[in-house]
Parts: sequence; structure tokens; C-alpha cells
Amino acid sequence: MKGVDTIARVRRAFHQQGWSVKRISRELHVSRNTVRKILRTGETEFTYEREVQPMPKLGDWTGDLDRLLASNEGKASKERLTLIRIFEELRALGYEGGYDSVRRYARSWSKARGAAMADAYVPLFYEPGEAYQFDWSHEIIVVNGVTTPVKVAHVRLCHSRMMFVRAYMRESQEMVFDAHDRAFAFFRGACTRGIYDNMKTAVDAIFSGKTRQYNRRFLQMCSHYLVEPVACTPASGWEKGQVENQVGLVRERFFTPRVRVKNLGELNAWLIDRCVAYAKAHKHPEHADLTIWDAFEQERPSLVPYVGPFDGFHSVPASVSKTCLVRYDNNRYSVISTAVGRPVEVHAYAERIVMRQDGKVVGEHPRCFGRGETLFDPWHYVPVLARKPGALRNGAPFREWRLPAAMTSVRRKLKTAPDGDRQMVAILGCVSVDGLTAVEAACEEALEQGVFSAPVILNILARRRDPAPVPLLQTPATLQLAHAPVADCARYDRLRRIN
Repeated sequence: MKGVDTIARVRRAFHQQGWSVKRISRELHVSRNTVRKILRTGETEFTYEREVQPMPKLGDWTGDLDRLLASNEGKASKERLTLIRIFEELRALGYEGGYDSVRRYARSWSKARGAAMADAYVPLFYEPGEAYQFDWSHEIIVVNGVTTPVKVAHVRLCHSRMMFVRAYMRESQEMVFDAHDRAFAFFRGACTRGIYDNMKTAVDAIFSGKTRQYNRRFLQMCSHYLVEPVACTPASGWEKGQVENQVGLVRERFFTPRVRVKNLGELNAWLIDRCVAYAKAHKHPEHADLTIWDAFEQERPSLVPYVGPFDGFHSVPASVSKTCLVRYDNNRYSVISTAVGRPVEVHAYAERIVMRQDGKVVGEHPRCFGRGETLFDPWHYVPVLARKPGALRNGAPFREWRLPAAMTSVRRKLKTAPDGDRQMVAILGCVSVDGLTAVEAACEEALEQGVFSAPVILNILARRRDPAPVPLLQTPATLQLAHAPVADCARYDRLRRIN
């Protein structure tokens, strides 16, 4: 069949140049019958579709081949047979044709089935406060001039389309807990259902259908906020299409071009402002007369009331080294010296690390996301200094120790004394008894008097620690004894102590 360019030349030669059919056939090398067909029909294109595909060998076996193909498609991906194996099974049933016929038929069968099962979806409707969707994305930002990958948590209310976005350095379970708490605090409530993919921080095992074995701590969080978790079918992102679209929208509008910040706190504050600004500036996709923010304000009364933060930590056991350090996530954190020799339980939160032993907190630090870093609390090592006061001068925990101004002055002056370290250790040891404020006030008083030795400061603390004498109760007996001879002083003292 001739192409559209040849048809166009034939039509122009006849209608514009006035050529005869014979001349057109001779000049353009087209048969006269074809020229007549073009001129009579007036079409600018001719197509041909075969109505019947003859299959002399395969014709009687199409039913068996359909059955094999359908059965194979229903199997798991790792158990599916190749087309060669299907051809061999068909040959075992008695088929005598070639492989090419089977391959062509299988290709047309897949196209027909794909057309019948095209990507068509049913539009969903959610009642106010019914459901939210949660997902993670990975973005690249610049923190203090360093290119840094971050994990971004996305929460989206399905009814109002209000979104919440927060960045973290990890995608671990404690970050999931923190993202939910901050999202629900921002929304001032939660929904009755949460829609998730099968992330490992929430799902321990996937069974048939929608049945899942959820992580125990994740279920505790859902119970705290009165949320029913629902997991999507594996590799079926369209089941939470709203938050999937939100990931692309946030990447395009918030993280392009690359964001430059000083720290994650600044980034997250900026992300909240951008979420609110976007919601106030864009219309709701189903209610043209409302913005997303307006729809969110209407949905708020239907949310499950926010009940406060969930104690969202990830717990792991750990040992304490002889240097009072606990290792977690490639970093080390100090604990009090009395915890040495016994295991502790590390509670990892999104922004802090807490170490507990026998139910008591033995150490707490801001969380570090680097590698090989050590976070000291110098007060954890003060009891050790009582036995090794010389470590105060060169101990790693005390290198950048920021004490109150008065105590810093006393420490600097005591460095010139022969036993200055021992005296400073004695002063520091009083903090656990009298408190940091009292010790600082005693140091200030000693400096005002022009002295800075430990005995003077300890004397001041002792005087402030002991209360004033209890005033004597004035009774007739005590008044009489007050004017008694000196020989009755012992009896007077005994009566004073009793009163």
C-alpha cells in the first residue's frame, strides 16, 4: 500500500496539474488501478488490517496455551515459567508446531490482557478525619556548606489534603514516632486510620491479603493516638497515591533548587511555613470554592483529639566501658561512674539519647548523627576525681568544661596552688550535696573576701547549710531557769534541748 506522500503527489498531479491517469502511472511509477482508487475514494491514507490470522499448527491448541499463560501469570514472580518452558509443556501435550508461533501468540495475548486491565482507577472519597497517609522520601540539602542527604517524612490528611513535612537524618523507628507526634500536634489531632506502605519500622511480617504482623512498638504508638494502621499491597503505591504525589510536589517546590540551611531545626521550621503557605494559596481539588487550608480548618473538629506526645524511643541494651562510655550508632555517650560494670538500656529518641539502669536515668545527651564522636558530661566523672584528682587537669571530659563564672575564676586561681586540683575536686564534690547554685554563691562570696581556697568555700557552705538555732520557747519554767544561778546551767541546757 502506498504511503501518504505518494497519494499526495497523485492527487496534486491530477487535480492541480491536470495529468491523465496514464501519465500519472508512467511518471510516478504507480499502477493505473491504484491511481484510479486514489482518485475515486478521495482518501489521503490507506491502511490494511488483517482480519483473520491463519494458525494452521497452533489453531487447535490456543485453548491449552491460554490456560498455561493464565496459570503462569497468577504465580509469584520467582515461580513463573519462561516462554520456552511453556512451549515445552505445550509440546508435551502433543503440539507439533514451532516456537515462533507460540511466542507471537503469547505477545498478542499479553497485549490484549494488558488492554483489558489498563491502569484505570476508581476515585476515592474520604470522610473528614477518616484517614491520613504516611511515606518517606530522600532529598539532598546543603548544611553549613556540606552537601547532606536527609530523610523527609510526609503526612497527608486524605480529606482536606493538608500536608506535613519534616526532615531527619535517619529513617529509623524513633524518627517515625517523632514525625507522627509532631504531625498530630500540628494538625491538633489524628485520624482514625493511617495508611502506610510495608516499611520495616512498622511491619515485621507480610501475610496474604491485608493481614500484617506489625511491630510491637509501632502498635503501641497507634494505640496511643487511637489510630488503626492499614498497610498497602506490596509494590502498589497507588493505594496511597495522595502522599506519593505529595513527595513529587514537595521535591519540586520545596527542595528545588537545593536548600541551604545552618541546621535541621532551621530547615524544619522553614518547611512548616512552606506547607502552610502552599495550603493557603492553592484550591482544594474537589471543592473549588475552598483552599486546602479552609478545608483543613473545617476538618479539624472531626479529628481525634491530640492526647500528647508518645514516648517514642527505640530501645537497645548496651554495656558500659571502664571509661564510663556507652556506644550507640557509631558514637559514644558518657554515663555516671556508678553505672560502670553493669549493662544499661539505651533509649534512642529522634533528638536525644537517654541511658537507663534499673529504671533510673544514668545519662542523657543530645543525639549525634556523625561517626566516631564522643559526647561527655563532665559531672559524670566528678566522683572518679575524688580518687584521681590529677585527672582534672588533663581529663578529656574536662577540656571544654564550662562552669559558672565564679567557679571558673576559682579553678583558674587554684591552678597556681601546689594542691589546687585536689582543692577544686573538693569544691566540685559539694555540688551533689548543696547544688550548683549554692556552690557558685559560696565561690562568689569567697572571691569577694579575697580568698579562694577550698577550706574557706567549704566553711561558707557549711554555715549556709546549717539552719539558725531554734528560738527558745518562753515558758514560766524557762524564765525561772534563765535567772537561776550558774550551777543550774546544765539543767537549763537540757530543758532548752528538749524544747
